[in-house]
Amino acid sequence: MSAVPNDLVELGRIVSAYGVRGWVKVQPHAAGGDTLRAVKQWWLKAPEPNSKKVGVFSSAVPFAVDESRLHSGTVVALFDGFNDRDQAERLKAHTVWVSRASFPATDTEEYYWVDLIGCMLYGELNDQPALLGRVAGVLDNGAHAVLDVECGTLTPEGDFKVALTAQGKGIRVMVPFVEAHVHTVDIKRQRLESNWPVDF
Repeated sequence: MSAVPNDLVELGRIVSAYGVRGWVKVQPHAAGGDTLRAVKQWWLKAPEPNSKKVGVFSSAVPFAVDESRLHSGTVVALFDGFNDRDQAERLKAHTVWVSRASFPATDTEEYYWVDLIGCMLYGELNDQPALLGRVAGVLDNGAHAVLDVECGTLTPEGDFKVALTAQGKGIRVMVPFVEAHVHTVDIKRQRLESNWPVDF
């Protein structure tokens, strides 16, 4: 068996079998459908039935993808060696993972959401660049991506410290990931620069 890559990214979940010839139907996460169709090796993780923790899965197992295509907002795929519905049914609820190294190259000014998570987002304070926070997630509002940012500061040691409300809850802001607001993206340095006001 192939060694499990250490850069796996979860891109979807198998929701059912599709047809009677061994195809599976995958509900992709956000913009994961294009990547799933482009990559020919997926890694599947089965839910752990006896685990008391939600979202706990088994180790990843590789599956070679013979064919895949879009179907009504989902991705349907046929794995190598699959030829009947029973094989596909056994994979229901498995999560689908792909090595980040296998992602297709992006065009200029295009970014994978997974690469934005963990980046530091700088905004403006008194017309000067200032750290707003760290990207914790990326959402899709139908028109464009939105950065879910946990506000905070950097300690002298370079560690990120989350900003808290008076009640002890983390402060978060939603920043539209559009050029009008986020004007500079440096994935290698994990730094995003924007005109968003820093006022937490």
